Amino acid sequence: MHSTTWPAIITLLNIALQFWTSVLVAQARGKYGVKVPATTGNADFERVFRVQMNTMEASLLFLPALWLAALYGTPTVVAIAGLVWIGGRVLYALGYMREAAKRSMGFGIASLGFGALALDATIGLVRSLIA
Repeated sequence: MHSTTWPAIITLLNIALQFWTSVLVAQARGKYGVKVPATTGNADFERVFRVQMNTMEASLLFLPALWLAALYGTPTVVAIAGLVWIGGRVLYALGYMREAAKRSMGFGIASLGFGALALDATIGLVRSLIA
């Protein structure tokens, strides 16, 4: 398997996650009667919308960390941590859509995945600089 296969798979899963949250927002607009371009007006809709926005915001940090770890880190760490992040974000989304307070577990799990990637990338890069 090529060294970038897992990061590529995880990137595709991130794309699917982004698409899924977009679909959820579109469905919530219809369900709760929130017309475009409004983003407020119904608390249930607002939670779904925040899931989408928070997922996009988190991806801006996650994807560079993933690919830096892919270039400089340990392939096993990259695969496991990337999948942990994806799984955590799915749990985050499902929890947050039910009730804002239920997002914490998914956030924590995703944070562990992100932290592992960022640390792996940093250690690998520093090692490459001093080698």
